[in-house]
Amino acid sequence: MSHRAFITRWLIPVAMATLLLGTSVHAQDGVSPRQILIGQTLTLQGGKNEYGVAVLEGVKTYLDQVNRQGGVLGREVVVTVLDDDNKSSQAETNAHQLVSQGKAFLLFGSIEGGPSTAVMKAALELNVPFFGPMAGSPTLRTPHQPSVFPVRAEHKAEFRALLAHARSLGVQRVAFFRSDSETGQQHLDNVTRLSQELGLNLVADLPFKSDVSDAGIDALVAQMARSQAQMVFNHGGIGVYEKLIQKARAQGLKTSFYGVNSGSTQLANRLKDLAHGMIFAQVMPSPWERKTAVTRAYQDAFSKAYPGKPFSYGSLEGYVTARALVEALKLAGPKPTRASFVAGLRNASLNIEGLRVSYSDKAHTGLSLVDLAIVTREGTFRH
Repeated sequence: MSHRAFITRWLIPVAMATLLLGTSVHAQDGVSPRQILIGQTLTLQGGKNEYGVAVLEGVKTYLDQVNRQGGVLGREVVVTVLDDDNKSSQAETNAHQLVSQGKAFLLFGSIEGGPSTAVMKAALELNVPFFGPMAGSPTLRTPHQPSVFPVRAEHKAEFRALLAHARSLGVQRVAFFRSDSETGQQHLDNVTRLSQELGLNLVADLPFKSDVSDAGIDALVAQMARSQAQMVFNHGGIGVYEKLIQKARAQGLKTSFYGVNSGSTQLANRLKDLAHGMIFAQVMPSPWERKTAVTRAYQDAFSKAYPGKPFSYGSLEGYVTARALVEALKLAGPKPTRASFVAGLRNASLNIEGLRVSYSDKAHTGLSLVDLAIVTREGTFRH
């Protein structure tokens, strides 16, 4: 089985859908002479979450390739995946199960801010490293956690890029659409500070609950209209954001709508013509272009793994994050322990085809890459 990195099976349907990627052998703290066991909980929602499925395909693409070439220092990288159904409580439960029952060496590769924060909580309780959460939540970096290693840039960097772009076009009045939660409040605090730094007026805070009614969305549109915001941007909640944009356009509002990377492809597809001209921050290069070494490597590998399947931000992020994981595992040495994994990343800079993933004693920055992309009339993203 050493040359088959992944065997994929739906073991339990619905909320606890489990993918077993690989065939594991008994390992102490996740490491045996032949394998390293990695635990991943992410939002698949039984295969209905397009982004989560794409992320998993990207991870699988690279780890398959690595394992065919002998693995990491002679050990196959085996990943056990649990579906958290985009629920923080389930993500935390999954994380405990992966380590306590699954004997995972470390936790890896969650998506979405709430579930990722829950996995971090479990990782700290279990005293295991947490590598590559694919979320922009401030909780993953503040306060600094020495054993938590994000790869992608955080939302704060995306907010700065979106606000700076709007200012360059003469925008002065902005509004922020965000979840009505503790994390959403942290994002609002960051946006408030960034707006002040850039000389912009934050004229409307638009908080929402995930179960907000149509009447609640109408109230947010009315608030936005009263504020005379020239630009609105979000940090999540693409389903609610879609309705907000549709209702605003139906009322004739000319406000510009911007967005962060999370769910950007899905939002643009759902909005169709209404998405034309929207600006999104992206934390990956364009997956459709071959301008960078990492996208060329990704496209070549993904095309072989999934012939005919379109490229996407999700599968590229999964691929890049898996590459960073492999480089981090190499730094843990020939006899890896959790302590040597963390020590290996101290003040480390991982080179992923020219992308620099940086960790220091004071900040685990990960990638600093934030790019802007505009949605074309054809519904594609142009960087």
